[in-house]
Amino acid sequence: MRELEALARAAAGLAAGTAEAEAARQLQICNACRYCEGFCAVFPAMTRRLAFSRADIHYLANLCHNCGACLHACQYAPPHEFAVAFPQAMAKVRVRTYQDYAWPAACGALYRRAGLVTALSLAGAIAFFLAMAATTGPQAVTGADFYTVFPHRLLAWVFGTAFAFALFALSMGLRRFWRDVSPAIDVPTADRPLLAKARAPATAEAALDAARLTYLGGGHGDGCTNADDRYSLARRRFHHLTFYGFVLCFAATCVATFDHFVLGLHAPYPLASWPVVLGSTGGAGLLAGPAGLLWLSARRHPLQGDPAQRPMDRGFITLLLLASATGFALLVLRQTPSMPLALSIHLGVVMALFVTLPWSKFAHGFYRCAALLKHAVEKRLPVRSHSARD
Repeated sequence: MRELEALARAAAGLAAGTAEAEAARQLQICNACRYCEGFCAVFPAMTRRLAFSRADIHYLANLCHNCGACLHACQYAPPHEFAVAFPQAMAKVRVRTYQDYAWPAACGALYRRAGLVTALSLAGAIAFFLAMAATTGPQAVTGADFYTVFPHRLLAWVFGTAFAFALFALSMGLRRFWRDVSPAIDVPTADRPLLAKARAPATAEAALDAARLTYLGGGHGDGCTNADDRYSLARRRFHHLTFYGFVLCFAATCVATFDHFVLGLHAPYPLASWPVVLGSTGGAGLLAGPAGLLWLSARRHPLQGDPAQRPMDRGFITLLLLASATGFALLVLRQTPSMPLALSIHLGVVMALFVTLPWSKFAHGFYRCAALLKHAVEKRLPVRSHSARD
């Protein structure tokens, strides 16, 4: 066993005791066994390699959707002496990728601190500050429209800047990740025409896999495992509710911005208007999806994830849930004297969500999409008998 671990470390050039070294050890065992070869994208991608560099391990870890199927199928899982807990090993590496490729680099440590307590404290502090400003004027008595409480231009600049910075920081980290796992210089001259030909269909395939959450179907297409080896599609469905709920809420914001600046229509909007319909539909998804994910998180097998990441995961999911809940509360209270307070709480939660986006679980969607794209391109290229980093 020690000889196998040393071989895996030496082949990858990794230091003992790191998450990558443990992942390399388990990948070597899986590569020899190949019982799970048809389970998901990770295993066929793994078999293209005889050794695993640090970049390979980061790529495979982000390609893993943590469905858990391989854990219960593995004959070498604990208590076997090989102690192959593949989902957990991949989970520990994934968070390392977020830290290592974070932009600015000094902010990588924030992934260890963006937990539930931090998220709630930040949301509460911002909401308190806004509430103090909102409830000390005539708007506190009259229940005036939103932009009497906080000017629209101010909100647009502050929240727009925060969201734009979050996306920019994530895109910079993603760029560093992509350049590391897919350096163009490593593509042999003979493969360049194949690479160019593969890009369009590979992009379409990766986009479809991401939109459908294909690899949350588990090893047999019946879903993920949770507390035991029984399959369930619940995790996939809750992810869909969360993702598309977020997309609809973002669409509602875009439509409201168009109505405000182009059509001259100002909030609050009628219940039958597009901003309210889109926002309410998306908000319902952001209530059901995160609530379901929190419920499943509490029931998952301990070897199907990294316990150290749970605060980060739950902090982000809780902020999504609270953003939706406070949004519905604001919709109900918007014509009452309680509107300024409800608006302050909602804006505080949303701002905390935006501020923590680059260093929260939100990042996993970006890195996973990049890994899916690399996999879709890679499988259209010839198999080579070394660590493939195309």
